Amino acid sequence: MMATILSRSLLRANTRNTRSPALARALSTTAPAVTLASGQTTTLPRPERVRRSVFNVPGSDERKLAKAPKLNADSLVYDLEDGVPFDKKGKARSLVYDALETVDLGRSERAVRINSIGSGLELADLQAVLPSSQLQCIVIPKVQAAKDVQFVDVMIDAVAPEANRANIRLIACIESALGLMNLREIATSSPRLDGLIFASEDLCADMGMVRTSHRRELLYARSAVVTAAVAYGLQAIDLVCIDYKDHAALAEESREGREMGFTGKQAIHPGQIDLIHEHFSPSSKEIDFATRIVEGYRAHAARGVGAFTLDGKMIDMPVVKWAEKLLAKAQWTKA
Repeated sequence: MMATILSRSLLRANTRNTRSPALARALSTTAPAVTLASGQTTTLPRPERVRRSVFNVPGSDERKLAKAPKLNADSLVYDLEDGVPFDKKGKARSLVYDALETVDLGRSERAVRINSIGSGLELADLQAVLPSSQLQCIVIPKVQAAKDVQFVDVMIDAVAPEANRANIRLIACIESALGLMNLREIATSSPRLDGLIFASEDLCADMGMVRTSHRRELLYARSAVVTAAVAYGLQAIDLVCIDYKDHAALAEESREGREMGFTGKQAIHPGQIDLIHEHFSPSSKEIDFATRIVEGYRAHAARGVGAFTLDGKMIDMPVVKWAEKLLAKAQWTKA
């Protein structure tokens, strides 16, 4: 019976998701008003969830689950996939559901990473965690095509409590050459999709890459993920720094990721979180400069002047838009 329902629902999903993803996201959520430098009021697709850090906790490890409330990660992901041995999948599902329902994570997003679509484990994962009234996000690993995201989308509508369905968002992990080739269809697959995660280690394994400390072998893939995310209004979460004790390496990766346009980074050790937050939050210097750009634009626009000079730099509309985005992010990270 469940298989029949899912088959029919997937057919509906394939037709309903052909509309504009931006329109669908706007229609499906309450959009907060934002005042631009020009004085005009516009709306964001929906309230932003800050995800500077995305931290995985193995769902079968009771000791680490107990420590989770003490972490200050923006998004805390209870992992049912790679962090859980096959013979402990059932135990992990039970522990994760209990944690979702009973553990206060404070401001951290409550997310679950399921096993990949097609693994044979994903259905049991979703049936176990979607009934939670506290679940806020499903992280979908090894996404190859739009149908992988749409399967989870349909399951949310079929299994999650009706009162919580609108609250559950999706993040797709790009981990393969095929996933990269299908970025556009993945990014527009569901109104619930909120972000893309770049998973470097699985991509290297898939493509036979030689992983290096300079990361040049990953440049195209990282750029492609960021570009797709920005094009379709999604967050872009960067790779894991696997040398988790090397804070210099983490700082370099974080700085580089933000320069490329990533909005956050994955973390695998609690000691990485604060440094990631530091690099993916606007600095006081940046906020001050952005504020002066916006104020300068308003003052000059009132006199009928477009471009102007500030601190020896030419300021025109693209720079003003950059400043507005930075100030908006500064607001979100303080929320």
